[in-house]
Amino acid sequence: MDDIVKQALAKWPNVPHCHGWLGLDARGNWYMRDDRTQAAGPFPASKGSLLRHDKLIDFIQRNYEHDEAGQWFFQNGPQRVYVELEAAPWVWRVAEDFSVASHAGTPTSIDACLLDEAGRLYLATPRGLGLVHTQDVGLAADAIEQGRWPQPEAVQALDLPLRFGHVLSPAARTTTA
Repeated sequence: MDDIVKQALAKWPNVPHCHGWLGLDARGNWYMRDDRTQAAGPFPASKGSLLRHDKLIDFIQRNYEHDEAGQWFFQNGPQRVYVELEAAPWVWRVAEDFSVASHAGTPTSIDACLLDEAGRLYLATPRGLGLVHTQDVGLAADAIEQGRWPQPEAVQALDLPLRFGHVLSPAARTTTA
Protein backbone atom coordinates (compact mmCIF):
# COMPACT_ATOMS: atom_id res chain seq x y z
CA MET A 1 0.00 0.00 0.00
CA ASP A 2 1.29 3.47 -0.87
CA ASP A 3 2.57 5.58 2.04
CA ILE A 4 0.18 8.40 1.11
CA VAL A 5 -2.72 5.96 1.49
CA LYS A 6 -1.49 4.80 4.92
CA GLN A 7 -1.22 8.44 6.05
CA ALA A 8 -4.77 9.18 4.87
CA LEU A 9 -6.09 6.12 6.73
CA ALA A 10 -4.43 7.32 9.94
CA LYS A 11 -5.78 10.85 9.51
CA TRP A 12 -9.37 9.87 8.54
CA PRO A 13 -10.07 6.37 9.89
CA ASN A 14 -13.88 6.43 9.61
CA VAL A 15 -14.59 7.33 5.98
CA PRO A 16 -17.54 5.29 4.63
CA HIS A 17 -16.87 2.57 2.07
CA CYS A 18 -17.91 2.96 -1.56
CA HIS A 19 -19.74 0.20 -3.47
CA GLY A 20 -20.57 -0.26 -7.14
CA TRP A 21 -18.34 2.49 -8.54
CA LEU A 22 -15.40 0.42 -9.83
CA GLY A 23 -15.32 -2.75 -11.93
CA LEU A 24 -12.64 -5.16 -13.15
CA ASP A 25 -13.52 -7.06 -16.33
CA ALA A 26 -12.31 -10.46 -17.56
CA ARG A 27 -9.48 -8.84 -19.52
CA GLY A 28 -8.02 -6.87 -16.60
CA ASN A 29 -9.58 -3.54 -17.57
CA TRP A 30 -10.85 -1.14 -14.93
CA TYR A 31 -14.18 0.67 -15.32
CA MET A 32 -15.58 3.68 -13.47
CA ARG A 33 -19.31 3.23 -12.88
CA ASP A 34 -21.26 6.43 -12.20
CA ASP A 35 -24.83 6.59 -10.84
CA ARG A 36 -26.39 6.30 -14.32
CA THR A 37 -24.29 3.24 -15.17
CA GLN A 38 -25.17 1.56 -11.89
CA ALA A 39 -28.87 2.29 -12.43
CA ALA A 40 -28.64 0.68 -15.89
CA GLY A 41 -27.71 -2.69 -14.38
CA PRO A 42 -25.08 -4.76 -12.63
CA PHE A 43 -21.49 -5.20 -13.73
CA PRO A 44 -20.46 -6.40 -16.31
CA ALA A 45 -23.75 -5.97 -18.22
CA SER A 46 -23.42 -2.26 -17.53
CA LYS A 47 -19.67 -1.59 -17.44
CA GLY A 48 -19.30 2.19 -17.39
CA SER A 49 -16.28 4.20 -18.54
CA LEU A 50 -13.03 2.41 -19.33
CA LEU A 51 -10.15 3.88 -17.33
CA ARG A 52 -7.28 4.86 -19.62
CA HIS A 53 -5.09 7.03 -17.38
CA ASP A 54 -1.97 4.92 -16.76
CA LYS A 55 -0.98 6.60 -13.48
CA LEU A 56 -4.50 6.18 -12.05
CA ILE A 57 -4.57 2.51 -13.11
CA ASP A 58 -1.14 1.95 -11.52
CA PHE A 59 -2.34 3.62 -8.30
CA ILE A 60 -5.43 1.41 -8.19
CA GLN A 61 -3.40 -1.73 -8.81
CA ARG A 62 -0.80 -0.90 -6.14
CA ASN A 63 -3.57 -0.43 -3.59
CA TYR A 64 -5.77 -3.39 -4.61
CA GLU A 65 -6.52 -5.75 -1.72
CA HIS A 66 -9.26 -7.88 -0.18
CA ASP A 67 -10.99 -7.84 3.17
CA GLU A 68 -11.70 -10.75 5.52
CA ALA A 69 -14.99 -11.46 3.71
CA GLY A 70 -13.25 -11.93 0.33
CA GLN A 71 -14.41 -8.60 -1.10
CA TRP A 72 -11.76 -6.94 -3.26
CA PHE A 73 -11.27 -3.21 -3.01
CA PHE A 74 -9.04 -0.32 -3.99
CA GLN A 75 -7.87 1.65 -0.97
CA ASN A 76 -8.33 5.24 -2.17
CA GLY A 77 -6.81 7.26 0.62
CA PRO A 78 -9.04 6.70 3.63
CA GLN A 79 -11.88 5.16 1.58
CA ARG A 80 -12.30 1.59 0.42
CA VAL A 81 -13.74 1.44 -3.09
CA TYR A 82 -15.10 -2.09 -3.45
CA VAL A 83 -14.61 -3.68 -6.87
CA GLU A 84 -17.23 -5.45 -8.96
CA LEU A 85 -15.54 -8.48 -10.56
CA GLU A 86 -16.60 -9.96 -13.88
CA ALA A 87 -14.90 -13.33 -13.34
CA ALA A 88 -12.23 -13.37 -10.61
CA PRO A 89 -10.00 -11.02 -8.58
CA TRP A 90 -7.06 -11.49 -10.95
CA VAL A 91 -6.53 -11.68 -14.69
CA TRP A 92 -3.38 -13.64 -15.50
CA ARG A 93 -1.02 -12.80 -18.32
CA VAL A 94 1.20 -15.59 -19.65
CA ALA A 95 4.67 -14.89 -21.07
CA GLU A 96 6.46 -16.87 -23.80
CA ASP A 97 8.41 -18.77 -21.11
CA PHE A 98 5.07 -19.70 -19.46
CA SER A 99 5.67 -17.46 -16.46
CA VAL A 100 2.54 -15.83 -15.10
CA ALA A 101 1.86 -12.31 -13.83
CA SER A 102 -1.31 -10.55 -12.78
CA HIS A 103 -3.02 -7.75 -14.70
CA ALA A 104 -1.14 -5.52 -12.25
CA GLY A 105 2.20 -7.05 -13.29
CA THR A 106 2.81 -9.07 -10.12
CA PRO A 107 4.45 -12.45 -10.82
CA THR A 108 3.07 -15.63 -9.28
CA SER A 109 3.31 -19.40 -9.46
CA ILE A 110 0.58 -21.88 -10.34
CA ASP A 111 -1.04 -24.30 -7.90
CA ALA A 112 -3.85 -25.57 -10.15
CA CYS A 113 -5.57 -25.08 -13.52
CA LEU A 114 -9.36 -25.05 -13.73
CA LEU A 115 -11.54 -25.14 -16.82
CA ASP A 116 -15.16 -23.97 -16.55
CA GLU A 117 -18.22 -24.97 -18.55
CA ALA A 118 -17.67 -22.10 -21.00
CA GLY A 119 -14.06 -23.15 -21.71
CA ARG A 120 -12.51 -20.34 -19.66
CA LEU A 121 -9.20 -21.25 -18.02
CA TYR A 122 -8.55 -20.15 -14.44
CA LEU A 123 -5.35 -20.48 -12.45
CA ALA A 124 -5.27 -20.98 -8.69
CA THR A 125 -2.13 -19.34 -7.30
CA PRO A 126 -0.73 -18.28 -3.93
CA ARG A 127 -2.18 -14.81 -4.71
CA GLY A 128 -5.66 -16.22 -5.34
CA LEU A 129 -7.80 -17.21 -8.27
CA GLY A 130 -7.61 -15.53 -11.64
CA LEU A 131 -8.76 -15.95 -15.21
CA VAL A 132 -6.21 -16.41 -17.99
CA HIS A 133 -6.42 -13.44 -20.37
CA THR A 134 -8.07 -14.42 -23.66
CA GLN A 135 -4.98 -13.38 -25.64
CA ASP A 136 -2.86 -15.81 -23.63
CA VAL A 137 -4.99 -18.96 -23.78
CA GLY A 138 -2.85 -20.40 -26.60
CA LEU A 139 0.31 -20.07 -24.50
CA ALA A 140 -1.49 -21.60 -21.53
CA ALA A 141 -2.61 -24.55 -23.68
CA ASP A 142 1.01 -25.07 -24.77
CA ALA A 143 2.17 -25.05 -21.13
CA ILE A 144 -0.44 -27.68 -20.23
CA GLU A 145 0.31 -29.85 -23.27
CA GLN A 146 4.05 -29.74 -22.49
CA GLY A 147 3.40 -30.80 -18.89
CA ARG A 148 4.74 -27.52 -17.49
CA TRP A 149 1.40 -26.75 -15.82
CA PRO A 150 -1.07 -29.11 -14.10
CA GLN A 151 -3.86 -30.69 -16.11
CA PRO A 152 -7.08 -28.63 -15.81
CA GLU A 153 -9.81 -29.67 -13.42
CA ALA A 154 -13.38 -29.29 -14.72
CA VAL A 155 -15.35 -26.77 -12.64
CA GLN A 156 -18.53 -24.72 -12.69
CA ALA A 157 -17.86 -20.97 -12.75
CA LEU A 158 -20.60 -20.31 -10.19
CA ASP A 159 -18.80 -22.54 -7.66
CA LEU A 160 -15.49 -20.68 -7.83
CA PRO A 161 -16.23 -17.69 -5.55
CA LEU A 162 -17.26 -19.94 -2.65
CA ARG A 163 -14.40 -22.37 -3.24
CA PHE A 164 -11.74 -19.64 -3.47
CA GLY A 165 -13.28 -17.15 -1.05
CA HIS A 166 -13.90 -14.12 -3.22
CA VAL A 167 -17.01 -12.02 -3.79
CA LEU A 168 -17.91 -11.05 -7.35
CA SER A 169 -20.28 -8.24 -6.36
CA PRO A 170 -19.75 -6.47 -3.04
CA ALA A 171 -22.46 -4.00 -4.14
CA ALA A 172 -25.03 -6.81 -4.36
CA ARG A 173 -24.14 -7.84 -0.82
CA THR A 174 -24.89 -4.34 0.48
CA THR A 175 -28.35 -4.29 -1.11
CA THR A 176 -29.30 -7.72 0.25
CA ALA A 177 -27.87 -7.21 3.74
